[in-house]
Amino acid sequence: MIYPFKEKNPKIDPSVYIADYATITGDVTIGAETSIWFNTVIRGDVAPTIIGKRCSIQDLSCLHQSPNNPLIIEDEVTIGHQVTLHSCVIRKRALIGMGSIILDRAEIGEGAFIGAGSLVPPGKKIPPNSLAMGRPAKVVREITEEDRTDMDRIIREYVEKGQYYKSLQKK
Repeated sequence: MIYPFKEKNPKIDPSVYIADYATITGDVTIGAETSIWFNTVIRGDVAPTIIGKRCSIQDLSCLHQSPNNPLIIEDEVTIGHQVTLHSCVIRKRALIGMGSIILDRAEIGEGAFIGAGSLVPPGKKIPPNSLAMGRPAKVVREITEEDRTDMDRIIREYVEKGQYYKSLQKK
């Protein structure tokens, strides 16, 4: 379901796939070829949520903000299943593993990988091209070529899957 909040309506590129039972409300912008998966909630009723192109926001994720503190997800980002993002910045081509929580003013660097189940506390900065994991998340190493290949595969496959499911909605 897509809802306005007061005078704000979501701005969603026509190529975006939105799965059944996803909810998007308020000041939300979503870029081309992004996919929003089943039972995801994206609320833009406190501050803006901006999602770039070719992202996947996977099943059961929850995206929200604090006052005057937007949530920004740049292009080609993978947000795993059941992730909570709150007023943070996720840079290009990062991957947030399943069940992770990223809190206010945290910033995940370009190409970084947050391991499943991690907690990135408020204000924490994860450097580009690094793997961080744990509660609280700590950098454990640099991203390898094998990691990058797998992360690229996930981006590509979710764009393809999203566009496939979108084609079924048109029928």
